Amino acid sequence: MKLATKAFAVGLMMVAGVAIAAEATDPTVKARQELMDTIGMNTGILGKMAGGETPFDAAAAEAAKTAIATAATEIAAKFEPQATDPKSTSKAEIWTNWEDFVKKGDALKAAAEGMDATTVEGVQAGMAGIGGSCKDCHTTYRIPS
Repeated sequence: MKLATKAFAVGLMMVAGVAIAAEATDPTVKARQELMDTIGMNTGILGKMAGGETPFDAAAAEAAKTAIATAATEIAAKFEPQATDPKSTSKAEIWTNWEDFVKKGDALKAAAEGMDATTVEGVQAGMAGIGGSCKDCHTTYRIPS
């Protein structure tokens, strides 16, 4: 299986995981979940195009790529306040390894910005970076749901 295909599959699994996560009641945690939902939804749009499930649309791909990059710039600000909620899937290690966590968010932003959204081949190639960034952070800082 090619790396891009693996990253695509991982990305779709993460999107599914985000979509079925229970909603928090703490406003800080809820804002984080909404941010992750935005990233997941847009990763799903790109992933479906990359996998041929939906027709390629350059404008929609560019919009999804931009939404991911924009959301990634908000990760540190949304997670900086330490807040808890029974429905949160964030590990405490986020705050004890803050610099690494922020670095992983920056990697997602760079992967999204680096994607060539003008062709389906560019989206397919870019999904490896986006999916890899998501997986890297979720493996370290997210409680499996």
